[in-house]
Amino acid sequence: MRTSSRLLFSTLLLIPIAICSAQEKSAQPTLATHAPDGGTVERFASIFISPKADAPFIATVNTEWIRHLPDGSLITLVNHRTIARDGKGRVYQERAYFVPNDGKHESRVTQIEIADPIINQVYICRTGEQVCHVRDFSLSGGPEFAAAAAPAKAGTPGVSVESLGVQYISGLETIGTRETHLLAAASYGNEAPILERKEFWYSPQLGINLITKREDPRFSSQQNFEVTNVRLGEPDASLFRPPAGNKIFDLRNAPEMAAPDGSSPQ
Repeated sequence: MRTSSRLLFSTLLLIPIAICSAQEKSAQPTLATHAPDGGTVERFASIFISPKADAPFIATVNTEWIRHLPDGSLITLVNHRTIARDGKGRVYQERAYFVPNDGKHESRVTQIEIADPIINQVYICRTGEQVCHVRDFSLSGGPEFAAAAAPAKAGTPGVSVESLGVQYISGLETIGTRETHLLAAASYGNEAPILERKEFWYSPQLGINLITKREDPRFSSQQNFEVTNVRLGEPDASLFRPPAGNKIFDLRNAPEMAAPDGSSPQ
């Protein structure tokens, strides 16, 4: 009888211990879950090609993007893409993926853009989808052909403009300018002043910068652009037509969609 009592008492002691153990196990944190994340995106603005008439050419834009990491190491990405402009002022340019600067990767064209200022339209062609969207062309807006920032004016507070003289690049005369912008403390939430530097080598004949260098501590990055393989004269006329086999969607004539009954757009 005493043995049975001891067994029963031991079993009663074990039951709450087992329950506590199960509760502790269920209370342990599982893998973190959260809503989808939008990620981090840093916009990269390339060189600007104006739709200048009577200055046809075809060339290659070589881009180098250097980012400085907190541990002192660097991330260096590059791409190479073709740009062109005909005598009418129509502009052709490719967009390409950035790839590591290790000589083992080749940047691939992802998008082709053809701007025609005469009829005020631009084709945005996605090479992977073989689809071209037609939009209105405007120098003042649009992510594809957005106008470049105006040159800094000497005498503006915090701005220094220095002439670098003249040099020939790809046989073209270029005018060099260095701009330094001193961004005061608290301008962008910064505790201390920030010094932003830009260097340009501008070709009056083509109306574009053949070399652009940007250094912006706000993004811990350097951006270098160089236009090479410049060939003057009319490019192949086929560049200014949508790629063969692409489907064309004119977004300027997209039908309007009415809101459902009893609701209003927010």
